[in-house]
Amino acid sequence: MRAIAKFPAPIRIAVFVGLLLVVWLPWVGLVYWQVKDPNTISLLTMPVVFIEFLLLLHWWGRRVHHLSHPCQFYGLGWTQPHRRELKWGLSLGLFSLLGLFFIEYLWGWLSWQPIPQLLWVIPIGLAIALGIGFAEELIFRGWLLDELQRDYSRERSLWVSSLAFAGLHYIRPLPSIIQTLPQLLGLVLLGLTLVWAKRSKTDRLSLPIGLHAGLVWGFYIVTVGGTIYYAPHVPEWLTGIDGNPLAGVMGLICLGAIALFIRYGATRYE
Repeated sequence: MRAIAKFPAPIRIAVFVGLLLVVWLPWVGLVYWQVKDPNTISLLTMPVVFIEFLLLLHWWGRRVHHLSHPCQFYGLGWTQPHRRELKWGLSLGLFSLLGLFFIEYLWGWLSWQPIPQLLWVIPIGLAIALGIGFAEELIFRGWLLDELQRDYSRERSLWVSSLAFAGLHYIRPLPSIIQTLPQLLGLVLLGLTLVWAKRSKTDRLSLPIGLHAGLVWGFYIVTVGGTIYYAPHVPEWLTGIDGNPLAGVMGLICLGAIALFIRYGATRYE
């Protein structure tokens, strides 16, 4: 396995993904053969691939890169600084997004009709958001960013990992890609922000996990916890195409403000 560590980064990444798919794809084929409902298929396949990723990552860190504590090396932990940064990032993401929707509400751009089950939506949304934040940050700002930084400069690794993050979130039919193209810019900006969040905290993942989860949580509360009605006179490019803030000017301004704060101000927080 020592030879793998000497491969160029693209080949190492391809080997890792290949090992992951060799184990996962037979299970996916079996599920597709037995199950027809798309939601059930997703529930049966996605958690399995992430569990495989965690096991493979631990093996990869020890056998390929000879890390004594792979999880700690990639930025995970549960110390007091980790917990504090997680809560801070969660609050920043949640209240930034809710604040954006509230401003649009005050300006008369949208109305929101909450559902009676809103109180149940909040904890469920938090659990889902933390799961997404943990998984995606460990993949993109943990493993992938590390593999890139072993061969490339920090600046190049920043952009390659952010573009990969955006591109993999943009796998969809061509008409949908064309229709929601501004969202791609938002995803790249989000990827950059999350890398800066990690680097601002001595390469700990707790802040980017919290920030990522907070944004997802806020969006979940508003969209699942009620029905949003945008005013007909407000163009979609301003509020977000298909209701997605990342695909609108207001959302990009909000995310840009977070990015600037993280990039230039978060290093002073302790």
